[in-house]
Amino acid sequence: MKINIYYGGRGLIDDPTLYVINKFQSVLEELHVEVERFNLYEQKNNITTLPQTIKSADGIILATTVEWHGIGGYMTQFLDACWLYGDKEKISKIYMCPIVMSTTYGEREGKLDLAVAWEILGGQPCSGICGYIADTSIFERNENYNTIIEKKVENLYRTINQKLESLPASNQAVKKMVSINRSNDLTPQESEQLSHYASDDSYVMQQKEDLQELTSMFRDLMGKDTVSGNNEDEYVRMFRKNFSPQPGIAAKYKLTIEGEKKPFAIEVNGPKSEFYFGNVEEADVEISISKENIDDIMYARMTFQRAFMTGLIKMKGDMKKLRDLDLLFTFMGKD
Repeated sequence: MKINIYYGGRGLIDDPTLYVINKFQSVLEELHVEVERFNLYEQKNNITTLPQTIKSADGIILATTVEWHGIGGYMTQFLDACWLYGDKEKISKIYMCPIVMSTTYGEREGKLDLAVAWEILGGQPCSGICGYIADTSIFERNENYNTIIEKKVENLYRTINQKLESLPASNQAVKKMVSINRSNDLTPQESEQLSHYASDDSYVMQQKEDLQELTSMFRDLMGKDTVSGNNEDEYVRMFRKNFSPQPGIAAKYKLTIEGEKKPFAIEVNGPKSEFYFGNVEEADVEISISKENIDDIMYARMTFQRAFMTGLIKMKGDMKKLRDLDLLFTFMGKD
């Protein structure tokens, strides 16, 4: 059995939550449970990638401290990342125990917030623990408090080990009826990759610099190749030449290219394809793209998926069919 602990406090020496999770970890390790702890304040620049660490756990502990109001920013960011990038199918099988200690008012509300958030994510909440602790020395002076903590650990272990079920929660029923979860139609692997990109500021800046350099380097060259009144012929020729039929793929694409009077249409149905400039009826995917970026794609310096992920193109329609474009067209570079 493996349990991950996600600590959302600030790591202060006198934080009562640290005492409680240290006690939890000690008892769990005595029960031969593998425990891995993640201090969110130490990984604040990588919080969006942490939901991927849940996949290897049988249960998790969400622990935070109420210092003045609410569960704190680090824990909120982590739960947001779980909603945006987490594998909901995996989360639905994971038990969560909330631990909320308070040095002011609001520990019960904080514990409830964590439980409700995990239920909305689809996970299994366990009975947690909360309390008002003004001074951590109170744990040393009152052995009964330590006994309470140990009993909670045993209950957590028993719940996960026996996979105990709980009665349905009303917020799950309401969520199914009225909540709109905007799906990004990405696989778990793509979500994981996107979450890494989203948290890496240096990657984003490097992409922008690379694209600016490419645009500057090839603007004149591409102008000579395609601006001599033969734009339409060039696009049709390149897409037809690099078409790679894929069984089972049928789609209509409408590409609005900056500077072109008519949209560029791509119609694919298995091994059959058509390419032309003109109106497209009921396109599955509509793309707005600059001339420089479509040239980068045709000459294998960019893919449709990468252009979308870095914000170089705008699209509406079926995300899966957008990904199919990189399968249908295997551009190899300039002739």
